[in-house]
Amino acid sequence: MNRGGSVLITGAGGCIGSALAERLAKSNARNLILLDHAEHELYEIELALSAIEVCAPHVAVLGDICDAALLADVFKEHRPGVIYHAAAFKHVPMMEANPLAAIRNNVIGTMTLAFAARNHEAGQVVMISTDKAVNPRSMMGVSKRIAELVLLRWNGIKTQMKAVRLGNVLGSRGSVAPLFRQQIERGGPVTVRHPDASRYFLTLREVVDLILATANLEGGVFVPEPSEPVKIVDLARGMILKAGFEPDVDMPIVFTNLLRGEKLSEEMVFASETVEPSGDTRIQRVRGTAIAAAEFDAKIARLLDSVGRRDLPALVDALVGMVPEYEPSELLLSAPKPLVRAATK
Repeated sequence: MNRGGSVLITGAGGCIGSALAERLAKSNARNLILLDHAEHELYEIELALSAIEVCAPHVAVLGDICDAALLADVFKEHRPGVIYHAAAFKHVPMMEANPLAAIRNNVIGTMTLAFAARNHEAGQVVMISTDKAVNPRSMMGVSKRIAELVLLRWNGIKTQMKAVRLGNVLGSRGSVAPLFRQQIERGGPVTVRHPDASRYFLTLREVVDLILATANLEGGVFVPEPSEPVKIVDLARGMILKAGFEPDVDMPIVFTNLLRGEKLSEEMVFASETVEPSGDTRIQRVRGTAIAAAEFDAKIARLLDSVGRRDLPALVDALVGMVPEYEPSELLLSAPKPLVRAATK
């Protein structure tokens, strides 16, 4: 946890980032740097920290992780030793509709942050990844997988790069639990996308514990100890019962359709990966194929070029070239080339 040192949290106003900030604020971190591009969320976490009786010093920085000049200033001024990288675009359907934004924020932002950390010899970067990065069917998932590869590519002795794949956070923004609660309060129906859809769920406390535990390990990719996925319809039924209603009697459950990029179930590891003990009983280390630096650099350059030209078909080709397991949605495969003409000099 780098007790006694400065800590940078990206996406500090989000669900996970703010929970990390509140936990670390009660430790003896020398300084907390709270970075977020959402003004209101950044204000809210700063307000929450001000209510803590004994709180670590902290500073709020309003800005974008893709802003290399801003990051350089932050690292020069505050010298963070640990970076918890929680900033990401996470909503699957939104990212399918805005693929260039997904790659810019989740991939280019992670690269910019990793380079800043290495250039200023920070001790470690810990990124919150997702089970959706495994055999991805969505732009959100493939963007997070490439972000993992970015960290593995530039992992080093001086600056250790780590990613921990987590499932859905119960009660977080965008999670099904708040939606179900709203639907129950309105009298139903409760909508579930598919009767067989399942997800891995974690409480926010469990998520923070796993992220902080990952900070104590050497660089690499990590997953929680295996758990059983939960059927979303079972979660819905449990919430209906807890509210005092009988599922399908007092409160109907309606099945809709999976949205673009959604999968019936998620996985924690690729078929080509293996897991092994990490030294912490809560977490397993993931081992995969070693990254060939020159080949990876050529592929990421191709990816960046397609984003710069706003050429979506070229972007999809580049993504499949980097993550062969990725299956793009029909929406992306049918996109015209290019979406917007590149700016001329």
